[in-house]
Amino acid sequence: ARVSPARLEAAWLGRAAGCLLGKPVEKLPLTGIRRLGRAAGNWPPAAYFTARGVPRDLLAAHPWNRRSASTSLAENIDGMPEDDDLDYPLVNLLLLQRHGRGFRTEDVARVWLDELPPGRTFTAERLALRNLLTGLEPPDTARLRNPFREWIGALIRADVHGWTNPGDPAAAAGQAHRDATLSHTANGVYAAMFAAAVIAAAAPDDAPDVHACLRAGLAVVPPGSRLARAVRHAVRLAGAHDDFDAVVDELHAVHSPAHHWVHAVPNTALIAAALTHADGDFTGSLARVVSGGWDTDSNGATAGSVAGLLAGSPAALPEHWTAPLKNRLATSVRGFDGTGFDTLAHLTHREATRPCPSPPPLAPSPLR
Repeated sequence: ARVSPARLEAAWLGRAAGCLLGKPVEKLPLTGIRRLGRAAGNWPPAAYFTARGVPRDLLAAHPWNRRSASTSLAENIDGMPEDDDLDYPLVNLLLLQRHGRGFRTEDVARVWLDELPPGRTFTAERLALRNLLTGLEPPDTARLRNPFREWIGALIRADVHGWTNPGDPAAAAGQAHRDATLSHTANGVYAAMFAAAVIAAAAPDDAPDVHACLRAGLAVVPPGSRLARAVRHAVRLAGAHDDFDAVVDELHAVHSPAHHWVHAVPNTALIAAALTHADGDFTGSLARVVSGGWDTDSNGATAGSVAGLLAGSPAALPEHWTAPLKNRLATSVRGFDGTGFDTLAHLTHREATRPCPSPPPLAPSPLR
């Protein structure tokens, strides 16, 4: 299957826009996100969040993410600011440029040591990098003193694996597995495989609808895993309720008592529910997934990537999402600061069309 540079540019833009929508409300409780959006007349959030018109007492009660608001509220956006949700696709682009799609987990480790700024790593990635620096090798880098190994980090690294395997969800999942096992185990790995497969299914110019893409994602993860069960439940909920807030409330009732807000299981379920309920629509997908809380910027990024692919081209994306990005991405990943999304799309297309050697066999993972 083929993917066009225009389709990949829409995916990059969608990932950036979704991330940017979620940045100012990351870590806020669900009630706070809803109150801020409604006070600004932007609920569900069909545009970037704003402080304009929001009462001071409400802003004091639910303060924006302090690290993000200065660059991610509508009145402050001036290009795409740096975020790890965009840094990791750049690092994985370097991985493919150097080692091709047949890379090994050891190659991921080498690229991290060479190119990943330690100050831009968090949770499982930071601990895996620490383990690498002490001389451990994968998969022990994911397992030793790493309480974050089933969190969302590997999922946010999965997009490039899907973009470069258009129409081949299994190959995308294999790449995501070899990447993820450097820092994650079990459901943390399955979430990355699921996302990569969904994106691969959505990447070709003749892609099926979003529901078929989600089924392709489920097909590559163990059906009895907690992640697969959570995704199936979320998709059923999305089909049963007209009001997405009701879907979110049920997901929170099930998952919030059991999981940290950055855990892969609830966040993957929310992504699947939002894409299902929005029927793949771009604005609807971003609005729903960010309105659901938890890891808002990462979830917005993944949903935006899928919905951007399905939209098909930058021209098909609403201008109020893309114009503020100014075709400019800030990053501390060497060689990419200030790069345009059109350039990133062409670099990604080059890797998607480069001949690929046979990858190493996919090792089985135990169910948990």
